[in-house]
Amino acid sequence: MATSTRPVQLRCNHLTNPLGQHDSAPQLSWRLATDDRRGARQTAYRITVSSRRNGPADLWDSRWVNSDATGGITYAGQALASGQRAWWRVAIRDERNRLAVSAPAYWEAGLLAPQDWQGKWIGSALAGGPESTVPSPCLRTLFNVGSKVGSARLFVTALGLYEFQINGARVGHDEFTPGWTDYAKRVQYQAYDVTALLQAGTNTAGAILGDGWYCGRIGWRGRGYYGDRPKLLAQLVITYRDGSRQIVATDGAWKTAFGAMVENDIMHGETHDARRELTGWSLPQYDDRNWLPATVHPAPAIDISPTIGPTVRATQEITPVAAPNKKDGWPEPVWIFDLGQNIAGRIRLKVKGKAGQIIKLRYAEMLNADGSIYTDNLRAARVTDFYILRGDPAGETWEPKFTFHGFRYVEVSGHAGDLTADAVTGIVLHSDTPRTGDFTCSDPLINQLQRNIDWGQRGNFLEVPTDCPQRNERLGWMGDAQVFSRTAAWNRDVQGFFNKWQRDIGDAQQSDGAMPAVVPHVEGVPPDGGPAWADAAVICPWTIYQCYGDKALLARHFASLEKFIGYMETHSTALIRSHPDAKVWHGFGDWLALDGSGNVFGNTPKDLIGTAMFCYSTDLVAKMARVLGRASAAARYEKLAARIRRAYQKRYVTSNGVVSGLTQTSYVLTLQFDLAPEALRPKLLHELVRDIEARGNKLTTGFVGASYLPHVLTRFGRNDIAYKLLHQKAWPSWLYAVTQGATTIWERWDGWTKENGFQDKGMNSFNHYAYGAIGCWLYQVVAGIEIDPAQPAYKHILLAPRPGGELTRARGRLQSIHGEIVSAWKLEGNRFDWEVLVPPNTTATATFPVPSNARITENGKSLAQSAGVSRAKSAATSPTYQLTSGRHVFTAKWGK
Repeated sequence: MATSTRPVQLRCNHLTNPLGQHDSAPQLSWRLATDDRRGARQTAYRITVSSRRNGPADLWDSRWVNSDATGGITYAGQALASGQRAWWRVAIRDERNRLAVSAPAYWEAGLLAPQDWQGKWIGSALAGGPESTVPSPCLRTLFNVGSKVGSARLFVTALGLYEFQINGARVGHDEFTPGWTDYAKRVQYQAYDVTALLQAGTNTAGAILGDGWYCGRIGWRGRGYYGDRPKLLAQLVITYRDGSRQIVATDGAWKTAFGAMVENDIMHGETHDARRELTGWSLPQYDDRNWLPATVHPAPAIDISPTIGPTVRATQEITPVAAPNKKDGWPEPVWIFDLGQNIAGRIRLKVKGKAGQIIKLRYAEMLNADGSIYTDNLRAARVTDFYILRGDPAGETWEPKFTFHGFRYVEVSGHAGDLTADAVTGIVLHSDTPRTGDFTCSDPLINQLQRNIDWGQRGNFLEVPTDCPQRNERLGWMGDAQVFSRTAAWNRDVQGFFNKWQRDIGDAQQSDGAMPAVVPHVEGVPPDGGPAWADAAVICPWTIYQCYGDKALLARHFASLEKFIGYMETHSTALIRSHPDAKVWHGFGDWLALDGSGNVFGNTPKDLIGTAMFCYSTDLVAKMARVLGRASAAARYEKLAARIRRAYQKRYVTSNGVVSGLTQTSYVLTLQFDLAPEALRPKLLHELVRDIEARGNKLTTGFVGASYLPHVLTRFGRNDIAYKLLHQKAWPSWLYAVTQGATTIWERWDGWTKENGFQDKGMNSFNHYAYGAIGCWLYQVVAGIEIDPAQPAYKHILLAPRPGGELTRARGRLQSIHGEIVSAWKLEGNRFDWEVLVPPNTTATATFPVPSNARITENGKSLAQSAGVSRAKSAATSPTYQLTSGRHVFTAKWGK
């Protein structure tokens, strides 16, 4: 019997049951669950919102709305008060007029006004210096609780990092809270339900503070970029069953002491002296008579903002692949552990020894030829942890709290006896972006490439999209993020991640409209990020809209993006951005291209890149205006884009189809953004292919060109060349690093080669996701899953795999906001088998990569007999069909 279609996975502002929300008109969404029934869809919905779990709709009742929309629905009810919870349900009717009602979900308001914060900023009286630290302070207070608690909420933040505890229990599972923002303008806070942690009578609240990004090292700078010491702000709101409230807030009555964490730096590492541990310090019975009063610090003039994206979590544990390799040397031996995977995170150490014995931990991504760890590419980052034993005969276990490293290998020294593999466990840390996509095919090297892409994303999506997790940089480089953003949205749910980062981008925007190269902005990096870097401010939110239908994100930042377009127009010369004569930052070029320039910028003219990206960003802002119903703004930007396109053609494209620079990237950008007259495009394609083939089917593109290259080749009919580039195993290529044992994406095509060894140690990361942008092409072209731009967020799916090269099968899977999409094909001779899953409430157009006279069946029957399958009107020469939701299994045969 067919099951009913029902609403599940209710989310508010892309979060599940969020606390601490400030949005008075949040976006509500859900998806439909059903069996694989053909044509399952929603025809109407009704949202009810109540102040009580099972109460009447006293906050809002949308009434019945005849619509298949399941997302982007704006709450239009009563505004919530600080701390108020809204319970909501959604009822839907399906295409058979059957009714289904969801389980209840909720969202809860945070501290909405500055005056709602009654706490003071507190911390230690001691501060570190530019090159020195002080131990991490512990802070605590006692308070009494009555016996009839209804609920308790902790609102907490820090300038620096915090770990909060109540009655000896850690609050939450988040790492590196409150996260990284521009602390001169904004700090996030978290809200936790701590009702279960309280007890009648005496209770203790406390926190350990870390330096983090606030007063630790960031980028290439010394310590203390934002401030000189960490500070805590917390407020515990206890609501009793009779409606009365009790507030416990940070103030001068709290006490502080230094404990075992004698040093911490998010980049350099952490030192823990277990002999100094304050055992039971967050329990009520702990004797704190020797603790000092906490220092109350002046409140900074910044926004205390809600958390709108995912926090960092420990998501996986990895054990070494074998026993450690012991290397004897002076003054003592070292043991080198291989996790088998390059990660961002920390380790858990299990050791036994004498009190005062110092264990030293160093980290690396690669090994030298002699088997020692390769650390030259870490530059000035120390990347070393120390653990000083307390001498427990039963053994000791330790994990750092406030640091992370990028590593595959761990070197341990200072241990008296031999170590076994279980002495070290890798703890993977990254922003909690659940996996949504996967790609596999018949080529194991490409499968490893896909794994490397995802691991590179996990290793660098940590609070902000960093360039690398290991050296003294780890900054939110805009260019890396924009070329990879679409791939990111295939692999993982990054809607919240990019919502948070777009808020950071708005904070980093200069008063004249310029967008910087890194976000959060750090002095010493150009405030105008230049072509392809600054443009991330436009490209990333448009990508998130296309993938998730997040119109609210566009609306929230549209004014900022208009200001950016205005900046580029004002600072261009006759609409040529980064003109050689202009006294502006001309940008990073086609970063790390191998087109014979001998420098990191490549040979593609920076003004060509600048003008191409100027046109593209303007086009996207015009499209955003159309989406938002701003017709006059759309017309204005469409006209501006047309003018830029004409200026580009006049300056860079000759009448015989030659593009300035004569590089692969020059031709790629010109074709990708339709910057050449249509009649000339075949000539441009010919020049591009000629260059690739002349180099033995190798690419030369850098960060900017590589992401677009395979798409351009496929779009303009040379999928065969795109596949040759994909299968290429000699460098430069996507598979070269895979053949060398890489488990993440490298920064350089030639990070290490047999001929030359390691590349320039000054810039040679082995976990740098930018070149992983090829992942989008794997899902979109090889597996054949694509968004219909007219119906974004996979409301209508374009299914069109393009088999080629050496592949005989491929499978792409995406957990979209509507449900799971699958395209899995197998090619054997003149037979093409294709399994497709179209989620409920969506439709798809399926284009078969087979001859027009192929015989296509489903479960042995002609498609004319298949429910939910109809022939489509299409200009494509290949057979094309419209599909309703459900699972479809097709077979196409042709020839004899």
